[in-house]
Amino acid sequence: MPHAYWKGQIRLALVSIPVEIYTATKSGAKISFRQIHEPSGKPIKYEKIAPGVGPVDTDDIMKGYEIEKGNYVLLEPEEIDAVKLESKKTLELTQFVEAHEISPLYYDKPYYVAPADDLAEEAFVVLRDALRKTKMVGLGQLALRGREYVVSLRPCGKGLLLETLRYAEEVREGESFFDEIDDIEPDDELLDLAETLIEKKTAPFDAGEFEDRYVDALKRLIEKKREAKGKTVIEDDDEETGGEKGNVIDLMAALKKSVGSEKGSKTKAARSRKKKSA
Repeated sequence: MPHAYWKGQIRLALVSIPVEIYTATKSGAKISFRQIHEPSGKPIKYEKIAPGVGPVDTDDIMKGYEIEKGNYVLLEPEEIDAVKLESKKTLELTQFVEAHEISPLYYDKPYYVAPADDLAEEAFVVLRDALRKTKMVGLGQLALRGREYVVSLRPCGKGLLLETLRYAEEVREGESFFDEIDDIEPDDELLDLAETLIEKKTAPFDAGEFEDRYVDALKRLIEKKREAKGKTVIEDDDEETGGEKGNVIDLMAALKKSVGSEKGSKTKAARSRKKKSA
């Protein structure tokens, strides 16, 4: 069992529920690289250097905010620490909204929430099931490690899922990126074909169905490189391109072909299942 990232209480009016919060994601699945000095095989280290001065002592480094080009306001560590918010160890739910009202753009990091002890379970379950029945998401603000976050709270299996949200000023409005898209009505037949293709590919979400092919390929490359004892290893890319460059795509023909190939793949899959059950 991992250590709790945060311990405190969720408060709803006069009700307080002791809880523990755990990080819901992990970074170990990704591959990270170090920069290496090839002749010696030693990892590269970074020096703190000031232009025109050279290497500097860490004790002489301060944090600065650039108010104009080349002009900084310098801040002492204790000055920054003085404005860090004290964690009140309390998440007060101050508002409830329907889940669809929060744009996916605002969601940042997820955390699992569990009751801190057996005594907290009853109140915890009441809150969880009330959120589930009303299909609402609770909102509040929570101080974590010196910074205050807007957070959402929703049911997640037998527990709750807390997600930190971005503030409004952290999100770019999309309209400016979409201004040049023409207001056109799509052809009905094309729309029907696209809808048919979507229906045929509709299935319950299962994250396990998707693999990080880039990481898998890197792992294979690293193993081949190890076996090749440092020799260059270049893998051929056998994937077919999506069409010749410069050709105009016949959208109708492409959609019809896609729908037809989906029918064929489903028929093959059904035959395969019949053979296995026989």
